[in-house]
Amino acid sequence: MSEQQKHTAGAFDVRNVIAALIGAYGVVLVLMGLFHDTAEESERTGGLAANLWAGIAMVAFAAAFALWARLRPVVVDPPSEPTDGEG
Repeated sequence: MSEQQKHTAGAFDVRNVIAALIGAYGVVLVLMGLFHDTAEESERTGGLAANLWAGIAMVAFAAAFALWARLRPVVVDPPSEPTDGEG
């Protein structure tokens, strides 16, 4: 028998999808916090730039998920070959 290569889930790993979605929302919040911080929003949050800090946290979370997926990839089992009695 020949040695088969291990295949990883790659882009189809759910951690990459989660990282992309959370990262995209995080970038939007960071931009909103930097460029659209009004006096009314500052009053509602007690002077805290809530969009900015939530966006930074979301980008950090997305980076952690992407790093996790990169360092510990999901290995996909190769398809099994049918024997004489199957299919």
